[in-house]
Amino acid sequence: MMATWTPATISDQAGRVALITGGNSGIGRQTGRVLAGHGARVVLAGRDPGKLAAAADAIRAEVPAAEVDTLVLDLGNLKSVGAAAARVVDAGPLDLLVNNAGVMNIAERQTTADGFEMTFGTNHLGHFALAAQLMPALRAASAARVVTVSAIAARWRSGELTDLMSEEKYRPMSAYAKSKRANIVFTVELARRLAGTPMTTVAVHPGAALTNLQQHSQGVASRLLMPLLGRLAMGSPEGAAWPSLYAATDPAVESGAFLGPAGRRQDSGTPKPARLPRDADDRATGTALWRDSERLTGVPFTV
Repeated sequence: MMATWTPATISDQAGRVALITGGNSGIGRQTGRVLAGHGARVVLAGRDPGKLAAAADAIRAEVPAAEVDTLVLDLGNLKSVGAAAARVVDAGPLDLLVNNAGVMNIAERQTTADGFEMTFGTNHLGHFALAAQLMPALRAASAARVVTVSAIAARWRSGELTDLMSEEKYRPMSAYAKSKRANIVFTVELARRLAGTPMTTVAVHPGAALTNLQQHSQGVASRLLMPLLGRLAMGSPEGAAWPSLYAATDPAVESGAFLGPAGRRQDSGTPKPARLPRDADDRATGTALWRDSERLTGVPFTV
């Protein structure tokens, strides 16, 4: 019988460099903490320098030998994305990119600095542009991985990849579902384009966990009920990081996979394959999203 995977069984990560977006809190911070604890040099990326510094200090306090750096990155601003990517490429090979950051449930339609609908622009387009510009550093590593955090919301009917900027109709959670489906379609298409190379790309969903992702929840009821819901129905950021950590480190993971928790409890066992959203592995869908993403961002993505 195959042994159950846990973060404690992760092999030595010494010599690997990992960049984690949204690394200052929640799942991203837990992912960074565990990887640093196994010897990786971790770069926590996010918008707020103060929060990044605090997160890095907290990891060093828990893991005295941790190598932790920070990188200011605003996924809602392509200029910031380009500047951050350039700094990483200049630093040398990148073994692991974890596209973890995200926003959800923004009540009123907002736009990024570049005019994209905020949820889709941050969760998908920002990460698309980042990964594209990090390819020289990823190719320079011996067997780099790209892990992208999606969600079960990707399966919702409202997640169909039409009206990407929600200009015809804006619904907060529909915009979120579109962005999360785009994460998976991007991963599958990238795997297709990486075929024959040593690079691996994987999408994961963490299950439900109470993190900063819920910060945009609106109304008195949401603000009062969210902490209770978190205690009763949602898991912890520690457990929610399991699929990301498994995808980032386990040699058995296949490129193009979509992985999630083993059971209702996120830390109940080895993360396992999850059902893809309808048409997520359709070649025409992947090609169309890739083309639209390059056109919207103005960033060519050459594998």
